[in-house]
Amino acid sequence: MRYVYLHGFASSPDSSKGLAVAAHLAARRPSIHVERLNMRQPSFAHLRGSAMIAHVEARIGDEPTILLGSSLGGWVALRVAERNPNVQRLILLAPAIGLAANWKRRMPHDIEAWRRTGWRTVDDHAFGGTAEIDIGFLDDVDAIDAKGDPDVTVPTLIVHGRRDDVVPIAGSFRWAAERDNVRIVAVDDDHQLTTSLPTILAEIDLALPPGA
Repeated sequence: MRYVYLHGFASSPDSSKGLAVAAHLAARRPSIHVERLNMRQPSFAHLRGSAMIAHVEARIGDEPTILLGSSLGGWVALRVAERNPNVQRLILLAPAIGLAANWKRRMPHDIEAWRRTGWRTVDDHAFGGTAEIDIGFLDDVDAIDAKGDPDVTVPTLIVHGRRDDVVPIAGSFRWAAERDNVRIVAVDDDHQLTTSLPTILAEIDLALPPGA
């Protein structure tokens, strides 16, 4: 079984959650190696959801895989799982379900400026400072989401903060409402889920199949 971790927006493979999850699973079983992929595809300035999906699928190949995704990485994991039968299970942390629609709803005036200039300045959480991202990122994600919610049938765990004001937990509940394969754990936390890491690790242990 292959384990692949997908970090969130403006983060990196060395995010604190990614490192903690990898260390925890390696301690659980030394044979487990969590591959932490770089989601800045094809580059941070020209980020594209379609490129991230293709990148993950290329790395999975024909191997049975458990995908672990945080925020934007959770969105990617869902989109990969709906089209790739090698994905056996999902573990998602505050997945950005309905990503484009959520951004448009949260910051309509910022979206207008982004479209007018073609660029948006964002905080670079991984490397510090700020960076510019082109409007093609939003349009690419919007085109993918326009096809409908991800249709995923594999066992899925979602851990989401009740106080998340970046990716509201209501989106996770809405998506999971008619899916028997999804279990949601709501925690008293914000989007970063920093204080919930012990809960996340314990829930991952419960979510893994026997022998994994």
